[in-house]
Amino acid sequence: MEKCKKCLLLEAGERVTYEEIMNYLNSLNKSELADEVTYKERITNCINCDNLISGMCLKCGCYVEVRARLMDSYCPDADNERW
Repeated sequence: MEKCKKCLLLEAGERVTYEEIMNYLNSLNKSELADEVTYKERITNCINCDNLISGMCLKCGCYVEVRARLMDSYCPDADNERW
């Protein structure tokens, strides 16, 4: 049986990496972060994107849970920008 790769880090069992990312995000100034509604909308779009593999974006190599949380960030898919 093939394992699904369209998940976020926490769901993929990458707890150490996920915790490191959360520590990094928690160290940022709140003014640098998108609000919770925006974050959830972005994450939903990433989850439904074919470029998401095990928490990483194939277009840019970022962890989507970081990119989606940063206020001034954007979807890196220039051909099909989702947010």
